[in-house]
Amino acid sequence: MPSLETNFSWLDWGIVACYLLGTVAVGLYVNRFIRNMSDYVVAGRAVRTWLAVATMTGSELGLVTVMFAAQKGFTGGFSAFHIAVVAGVVPLVVGFTGFIVVPLRRLGVMTIPQYYGIRFGQGVRVYGGILLAAAGILNMGMFLKAGAIFVTALTGLNEPVHVNIVMTVLILLVLIYTTLGGMVSVIITDYIQFVVLSFGLLLACAIAVGQLGWGTIVGAVQEVHGEAGFNPAHEGGFGVSYMAWMLLTAGLVSSTIWQTAVMRASSVESEAVVRSLYKWSSVGFLIRFLLPQFLGICALTYFMGHPEARALFLATDGGVVNNPELTMSAFPHFLGQILPVGIIGIVGAGMLAAFMSTHDSYLLCWASVIVEDVVAPLRGGKMSTRSRLLLARVLIVLIGIFLLVWSLWYPLGQDLLDYMMISGAIYFTGALALLVLGIYWKGASRVGAYMALTAGGLAVLGLTPVQELIGFERLENWLGMELSTAHVGLFVTALALMLMVLGSLLFPDKGLPAEEREVAS
Repeated sequence: MPSLETNFSWLDWGIVACYLLGTVAVGLYVNRFIRNMSDYVVAGRAVRTWLAVATMTGSELGLVTVMFAAQKGFTGGFSAFHIAVVAGVVPLVVGFTGFIVVPLRRLGVMTIPQYYGIRFGQGVRVYGGILLAAAGILNMGMFLKAGAIFVTALTGLNEPVHVNIVMTVLILLVLIYTTLGGMVSVIITDYIQFVVLSFGLLLACAIAVGQLGWGTIVGAVQEVHGEAGFNPAHEGGFGVSYMAWMLLTAGLVSSTIWQTAVMRASSVESEAVVRSLYKWSSVGFLIRFLLPQFLGICALTYFMGHPEARALFLATDGGVVNNPELTMSAFPHFLGQILPVGIIGIVGAGMLAAFMSTHDSYLLCWASVIVEDVVAPLRGGKMSTRSRLLLARVLIVLIGIFLLVWSLWYPLGQDLLDYMMISGAIYFTGALALLVLGIYWKGASRVGAYMALTAGGLAVLGLTPVQELIGFERLENWLGMELSTAHVGLFVTALALMLMVLGSLLFPDKGLPAEEREVAS
């Protein structure tokens, strides 16, 4: 990681430490309210509108979200705002229509594979649960790396051993209050972190604009990115295919199909609250991309005026360097230089708390999927509440260990957002087919469901290291075109939908045994 100056001081470390210890204390305190898996996974389905809005926004506005959104602003300019627009508009439409989420809440499911069991049988539930957990854990694989880059750049701790120690401490804090408190602690701490992080991002934006000036910011984007920095459809920038991919992923999938968002919908007290949750959360979904993207643009502007940083982040041709881990560090480096002592501690605390917020939600999510949708159905639903809670907590710890190892081992090779979307596609391409066609088409069958879920495995072809391993360039040369992450993702999505329809038409269900259509209790 590069070594640039930072204003981060011991006072700021004290602010961060006090805040993080306070959130852990809250998580430990609420452990007394956990009575069963419903309390642990969906907070007893008693969450009301405003708390639900805050916790959904707080969870989805994690440090990793801020980092990948800021990176897109840094590398794409104002064109990156199209991601924020679709991320805000789609949940608003969902709030008015109830698309997907209201039928799921009506069924009272805690996880999406649980719906698979109701609609297609327990075999599909188990298979879908395995794919969901695997893709979800893989999707989390870069969270710790993003956190390590943030801590390194913001605080000036550039020695790898320091970063490893900080990340280990953070994951331990997350594991403690997630394993003990479950969704109750997640919701309470998410609310606090939503307030702190929102304040921090708004303050950073105000200081950035005050120091740089709007005209300077626009001029910097024009100089580095040209027309592509303002027009997302420009083929020299994002392009139409990438915009379509973001409409699907940052818009529809992240709000209605991704399991952590569905868990929030399952936690609310009624279908009416689900609709209100999505209407109001649309503003949060918009802002969680927009503010970090703008700060990424401000970081680009700031470093253009500093020769040492300019040489670090900009290529000789004037564009941004093609180094994903380096461009990710631009945003925290920028914060470390423009924010004053004390304020940087508050912002840093909010960011690190957001890191914990996202981790606790996702760890809880994937552990509960394995317990409720894989292990419990395979055992015929014959698991006591105590056994389920114990297994979920053990799995949370094991997943945390895997994440630490994967973050240190895996070479990123592409923008963080692109990695997350394509790794998540291993699950959500098939899930999209099963949910949309399963809910709204009576002819959807079990064989079609298996075929659609299996198709999602092809999404791994969008990961840069996989492409390098199999010689993906030969296919691109044969086709005479470059196959981007968006191309791979859109192709796999279309394939899953097609196989769902084809399999259902060729192999219609003739009636599932009643016991297979019941959700394992």
